[in-house]
Amino acid sequence: MDLPFRMIFKKMRYVGEAIMFRHSIFSLPFAYIAAFAASEGAPKLYQLFWVTVALFGARNAANALNRVIDAEIDEKNPRTRYRHIPAGILSKKELLAFAAVCLSLLVLAAFMLNSLCVKLLPVAGFLLIFYSYTKRFTWACHLFLGLASSAAPVGSWIAVTGRIEYPALLLGAVYGLWVAGFDIIYGTLDVDFDRRNGIHSIPADFGIKKALEISLGFHVVSILLLFWFWRLIHLGYLFLAGIAIVAFLLYYEHSIVSPTDLAHAKVASYNINEVVGITLLAFFLADMLS
Repeated sequence: MDLPFRMIFKKMRYVGEAIMFRHSIFSLPFAYIAAFAASEGAPKLYQLFWVTVALFGARNAANALNRVIDAEIDEKNPRTRYRHIPAGILSKKELLAFAAVCLSLLVLAAFMLNSLCVKLLPVAGFLLIFYSYTKRFTWACHLFLGLASSAAPVGSWIAVTGRIEYPALLLGAVYGLWVAGFDIIYGTLDVDFDRRNGIHSIPADFGIKKALEISLGFHVVSILLLFWFWRLIHLGYLFLAGIAIVAFLLYYEHSIVSPTDLAHAKVASYNINEVVGITLLAFFLADMLS
């Protein structure tokens, strides 16, 4: 009797690997910062719960759909040909079914929050799907990823207030530029393949040197906007210290990659950034509680 459950558990483990579930750590801290800042204290528990459900649904649906949409590209690319669909570990139908469940959770969460969240569902759905196609026709794919990702803090703010407000857009810009910046670094790993196969990215279209400069520029602007957000919501010096630590982490991230040495590009684009959001959230909450 337990055999079907073992198979289901195994499939779900594969799905978690395929969509890199642990990378939810990028979006959740910014969503929680937005929720607490919007409520000027602590959001209601039901709001925090449904924000988490919405983030889980949106983020994982987007990644599952990305794996399906990019399956043929992943199969050609030596770096990605061992991903779950090209390797035959998961089928497109299985990931599409998972994406459908996740999108259902997003819709449910929107209805449980407020009417503006419901009205913005088509926008969220469009951004989730459209990003995966952008690399086929524009180097600005990183910015489209940043735009789609910025829905996390902006949506969280709307979930609490029922309004689109300036601080939400500012935090969305911080998050979007941060994501676009480290996605550019990640894109340096596929420059040769992308150029041979007509895939667009800032590294492939402008060269690795220029791409790393653009990435650094995005991160500098992101920190400046984060400082502006700090001033706008009148937090104290603990959150400012968190911003300083994040600035150092991003500085270190850029110091370990160069046009002639990309050995640490994956560490720079993923591992270091896994710490950024958690650090910022920890100092934000410590500041609010102090």
